[in-house]
Amino acid sequence: MSTGSAARFAERVALRRRLARRKVGWAAAVVAVLAAAGWLLLLSPVLALDAARIEVSGEGTVVDAAVVREVVARHDGTPLPRLDTVALRREVLDVPGVRAAEVARLWPHGVSVTVVSREPVAAVPHADGGVALLDADGVQVGRSDAAPEGLPLVEVPLDEPGARTLTAVLTVLRQLPEALAAEVVAVSARTQDTVRLTLDDGAVVEWGSADQGALKARVLETLRAAEASAGVSVYDVSAPTLPITRS
Repeated sequence: MSTGSAARFAERVALRRRLARRKVGWAAAVVAVLAAAGWLLLLSPVLALDAARIEVSGEGTVVDAAVVREVVARHDGTPLPRLDTVALRREVLDVPGVRAAEVARLWPHGVSVTVVSREPVAAVPHADGGVALLDADGVQVGRSDAAPEGLPLVEVPLDEPGARTLTAVLTVLRQLPEALAAEVVAVSARTQDTVRLTLDDGAVVEWGSADQGALKARVLETLRAAEASAGVSVYDVSAPTLPITRS
């Protein structure tokens, strides 16, 4: 091999070595950057949850916002990228009175919790005295000595078929237009097909089953507005296409 060829060969070997060392250097730099980023995001306090920055909304009249904050505050100091919002949502759902919940990160240090509370819609006499306050799903959200103002008193059979009757009553209450619902002071039913509403002016509405609720509400509104309904004390809209009124 000539001297010139040997020199060129040596140059190529040296170049390959330099390129290899450069690649190794770049790879090491990338690893270092990734490791630093991982530490910054997952281990350092730079993006950690601060319990003072927990926001709770939508608690209504039933959910204790302080309890929700306590649940979230258990994760104080956890870096937000590591915070399991799905698991945290399940923890919030275990708070009494919470019907639904959403959890979102508020970068760089906060968490927002929006809850839907189980608001009472009816008061049902309790076997031990007083009344149980039920939400629209029939879940008890409280107790009271008497029906609070604005909540209708519901009387249904207490045996097992009464559960279906109560479900029908709650369905009817959930379907009522807001204005009509505000006038209801009492609800009774012997079966799921014999729901009866008592309004705050003393009028009685034979509602029947929970079927055709929207039509029944429109028919009732029309009947009550008609001049011919003066003096009527009972409105029977259980068959809304053939309503009946009685004095």
